[in-house]
Amino acid sequence: MMRTHTCGELRENDEGKIVVLSGWIKRIREYSKIVFIDLWDRYGMTQVVIDKTLIGDKKIKKESVVQVKGKVRLRESPNPNIKTGKIEVDAEEFNVLSLSEQLPMEIGDPNNTDYTRLKYRFLDMRRDEMQYNIYMRYKITHEISKYFDSQNFIAVETPILAKSTPEGARDYLVPSRINKGKFYALPQSPQLFKQLLMVAGFDRYYQVARCFRDEDLRADRQPEFTQIDMEMSFVDEEDIMAIVEGMMKHVFKNVLNIEIDTPFKRMTYDDAMSLYGSDKPDLRYDLKLNDITEICKGSSFKVLSDAEMVKCIHLPVNVRDVVFSRKDIDKFAEEIKPFGAKGVIYLRFGHEGLEGPMAKHIEDSTKDKLISKFDMQKGDSLFIISGDKKVVERSLGELRRRLASHLNLADDDKFEFVWIVDFPMFEYNDDEKRYVAVHHPFTQPKIKDYDELKDKENCKARAYDIVLNGEELGGGSIRINTVEMQEKVFKEIGLDMEKARQRFGFLLDAFKYGAPPHGGIALGLDRMIAIMLKIKDHDIRETIAFPKMKNAEDPMLEAPSEVDSEQLDELGLGLKLS
Repeated sequence: MMRTHTCGELRENDEGKIVVLSGWIKRIREYSKIVFIDLWDRYGMTQVVIDKTLIGDKKIKKESVVQVKGKVRLRESPNPNIKTGKIEVDAEEFNVLSLSEQLPMEIGDPNNTDYTRLKYRFLDMRRDEMQYNIYMRYKITHEISKYFDSQNFIAVETPILAKSTPEGARDYLVPSRINKGKFYALPQSPQLFKQLLMVAGFDRYYQVARCFRDEDLRADRQPEFTQIDMEMSFVDEEDIMAIVEGMMKHVFKNVLNIEIDTPFKRMTYDDAMSLYGSDKPDLRYDLKLNDITEICKGSSFKVLSDAEMVKCIHLPVNVRDVVFSRKDIDKFAEEIKPFGAKGVIYLRFGHEGLEGPMAKHIEDSTKDKLISKFDMQKGDSLFIISGDKKVVERSLGELRRRLASHLNLADDDKFEFVWIVDFPMFEYNDDEKRYVAVHHPFTQPKIKDYDELKDKENCKARAYDIVLNGEELGGGSIRINTVEMQEKVFKEIGLDMEKARQRFGFLLDAFKYGAPPHGGIALGLDRMIAIMLKIKDHDIRETIAFPKMKNAEDPMLEAPSEVDSEQLDELGLGLKLS
């Protein structure tokens, strides 16, 4: 018998039992005649006391795998930090099952680089934090499946080798050996398949789906990731939102024992941008965006008076009493540059009125109006950005997020959900010089007649995003279910019918034979887990067993890698490196 108990199982009532334990040596403490080892496995840790004569000339190091047989006894000095802390095992037999070499890194050392941790991921995952994260991932996924089962959904696996439909992120392409010169694509999502499942009559589908996107990476992105994917027939937006809210309530209760209030808040896209400068606002703190364009129109300071829009964030002293230095403001200004803002005007209500680096450029009458509008108290601050509407709102939205982080305003123990609705149907892509679909081109527009579809600036979509603590968990929509409407949307985004047929002919054909009204949503499982477990910076790599580096490389597997010329010849491919 390799073991009678796990390393986290024994308690006081096991005193006197002869047990066999197997596991890894986490720590070794040697004395003159005895050795103490902390023996670890997935279930916990137990202290084992070994007479040195039992070890003999066996070489043992940390992380070696060993087996011990012995009697359970009470510890003279209990350890309250572990569940087995009141007992220990007095070893009678000791066997080395696998001897560890010198470790290439100290497990759990905060100085380990990302490269080192991923190069030796099988060691890094022995950390308590990673063991917990991966177990919780399993538990969350399990509860998701239980919930969907209870709601009459069925799980259906969809293909991994699919067709390239380049409309969004780049596809990962897979060459076909049998059909030389042709390629499969790894799915960016099961979107088209789940719509076809609705046409096929399955009514309620879900899948914990693997997805692939060839895009630049950051902490919350990976080239392969996991979605909670669902689709329903004969529904509207309210039906889908109710199912998702029920799932969140079920998972948070059964995994974290946290009660989530439903229904979730609702906010239009326009209000989200106007009030928070983001379509994924963090509602754990206030700091709304305030329009002061009219106040600034009469100012002699042209930066304010000539701008299309001027907005500010009012930071009351009772939220945080802090004086921001010139260095702080310059740092904020640099961080929001990618959003188009040329700078930030910082004003603080001090002993002589509104003060700050740019205060001398603003006349007293404008300052007085600002003080009056916000009923400012001594110590209150204003952060002002001017420019065109889109730049001002997005830049100030990013500044809002940076301020909250700088001042530690977000409570990690709070979970604030909100639905963002009434998204634009289209947005103009400056690079492609054309309008594209905001969500995807299979989203149904909110229109009464087809002429409204041509008003791309104002046309809204039957789309919705679910946001948690300032992170987009997922997005969905009510789908188009007629050939006529689908062709018209393709036309409005500049996709001619020949190309539409090449890419999506199978979907258009399916719509000819009775497609029910349907809709759904896809939620990022990795991101959801990172938020639920309060992982720093919501780094999804901490929730994934074998993630990639930011350059999409796997240092453990040394992937991607070169392949033999014979393999390329089989595929009928040559390499052109530039």
